[in-house]
Amino acid sequence: MFFVLLGYATIVVVCLMHMLFVYACAKKDNSIIDPWWGVGFALIALVTFIAAGLYLPRHILITAMTCIWAMRISVHLLRRNRGKPEDARYAKWREQWGDTVVWRSYLQVFMLQGLFMLIIALPIIVVNTSTDPGLTRFDFVGFLIWLLGIGMEALADYQLNIYLSNPAHRGRIMQEGLWRYSRHPNYVGEMLIWWGMWVIAVQVPYGLLALISPLTITLLLRFVSGVPLAEEQMKKLAEYADYARTTNIFIPWFKRK
Repeated sequence: MFFVLLGYATIVVVCLMHMLFVYACAKKDNSIIDPWWGVGFALIALVTFIAAGLYLPRHILITAMTCIWAMRISVHLLRRNRGKPEDARYAKWREQWGDTVVWRSYLQVFMLQGLFMLIIALPIIVVNTSTDPGLTRFDFVGFLIWLLGIGMEALADYQLNIYLSNPAHRGRIMQEGLWRYSRHPNYVGEMLIWWGMWVIAVQVPYGLLALISPLTITLLLRFVSGVPLAEEQMKKLAEYADYARTTNIFIPWFKRK
């Protein structure tokens, strides 16, 4: 069952990424992929949920958790990007890639993100293969970790949006609320979301294999596409040196003097 559902998920991801690639080429804007990141996971969850055809409590739980997170993150990114030019990351790559921008965008933006989407979605696919009709302590613990994660991510994004909406804060660094204890609390929340899903998945067949999901998203956020890119932008601001000296880069903790 696992490999059947993985096959369905792969088909969903490949079709979605090809459609987005064609649209991005027409718009000359690769950042349109960002709001669709969450949608892709929701499609994987719904397709594997329906394909499994068992509709057990654990299947309903993981699918609902995925769709709630996906809707929140996609709406957030859509609002953030609406009316703006191509994101600076993609614009920089477009300039660097020159005449090779089409095929490099296809491979390094769309196909690569599609691959990561499948890897990170493994707990969802694994859970939807489960045949246990009941819920266990793993389900409740995993749900609580997920709830903490999505709450932290949503609150951090809300606090940052409110802060940046004030013109008086232009060129300054957010250091209030959750951002007082971590320079990237939104990414910490995102990490917790996937660790919570894995705790639910670990109790079913192929659950240990799904460990690659939270490990991948943690490494990506902390060392590749999350924290490093955000830090690069923050370093341009005058308050950065003091903020970096007193505030943990990732795991929340009290400010240092």
